[in-house]
Amino acid sequence: MTQTSHTALTERSVTVLGGGIGGLTAALALAQRGAMVRVLEQAEAITEVGAGIQVSPNGLRVLEALGLGARFREISVKGRAVSLRDYRGGREVTRLDLTRLPAGQDYRFVHRADLIDLLAEATRAANIRIRLLQKGLSAEPGQPAVLTLCNGDAVSDQLIVGADGLHSIVRPVLNGTAKPFFTGQVAWRAIVPNTFGHPNEAQVHMGPGRHLVSYPLRGGTCVNIVAAEERKTWTAEGWHHSDDPANLRRSFAGFGGMASEMLRRVEAPGFWGLFRHPVAERWHGAGLALLGDAAHPTLPFLAQGANMAMEDAYVLADCLAAEPDQETALARYQSRRRDRVIRAVDTASGNAWKYHLRGPMRLAAHLGLGALGRIAPDRLLHQFDWLYAHDVTKG
Repeated sequence: MTQTSHTALTERSVTVLGGGIGGLTAALALAQRGAMVRVLEQAEAITEVGAGIQVSPNGLRVLEALGLGARFREISVKGRAVSLRDYRGGREVTRLDLTRLPAGQDYRFVHRADLIDLLAEATRAANIRIRLLQKGLSAEPGQPAVLTLCNGDAVSDQLIVGADGLHSIVRPVLNGTAKPFFTGQVAWRAIVPNTFGHPNEAQVHMGPGRHLVSYPLRGGTCVNIVAAEERKTWTAEGWHHSDDPANLRRSFAGFGGMASEMLRRVEAPGFWGLFRHPVAERWHGAGLALLGDAAHPTLPFLAQGANMAMEDAYVLADCLAAEPDQETALARYQSRRRDRVIRAVDTASGNAWKYHLRGPMRLAAHLGLGALGRIAPDRLLHQFDWLYAHDVTKG
């Protein structure tokens, strides 16, 4: 990072709405370039519970550019492979050997709470103001833009960044209201003790109409599980539902091998319906910008939600630092990001279909994957070069 990039935004004041991964990353990237930043978070504490995430090399580069790479490696697990498995007995169909990635392109597994803690600690160390219990009600574009809070307060600033997630209040100001549609899939999430020797890899157990993903967290002491199933109806969208573990075990009753070991240990799974939202047409307006899920919610089948949010945050700060005119900078930000995230969102949506094949098509696909993995293992891995090799910190 050049000296200019550290001071280019010394006259800029920015409010970030949302203290999640994307919002805190944006705050840090902006502050590193000299901006005066405050973060408004609706919760009573900067915290996160209950879930693991995968940080691929493209996301790790952002953390490294923020000076957090070494500390992040201490709190995460290095993934050695992605193992695609048949659901019945857990037989491996094929594997992507992540140790064959180029030097420095680590693939990591981390508890979301641990990453949030790392980002929050760095944010406080950078003297970024964080105000809690600040739930946004509405946003109004302008110079300055104005954010009205549910407590009646109003906040104005040169730039308000909507990092406020799936139900963003900033997005509809720029794009109007778009109704999400149910994908025909539901998902459970749980973390269980690793008492069964789960290796340092992501395992995908693939079955007809359903699949289960697992990977270790916190030094391998526990395992994150995400199980998805096709279903015709759902009534409520969101992450904050719970379910009886017996329902999860019933839906995945035919899964054997390590999958059955994991399912037996689930005690209190989260449960939600998977909805698709279109990628926002407009990511910016007068004094307003979007990033992360507020701009492009994605299904969890490519493990890129957090990575795309961190990339957004870095590019937003980079564009603002490189271009004095804010509207021009925000237009450049959207131009650099939108096509890439559309590809990521579409690829994630397509992965579920590939994991859920049935009948002869499933058998043929698994035979083909197995043969390709034996004959040309690097070909499977290099199909993701567009994703993992991308480096937003290089401009």
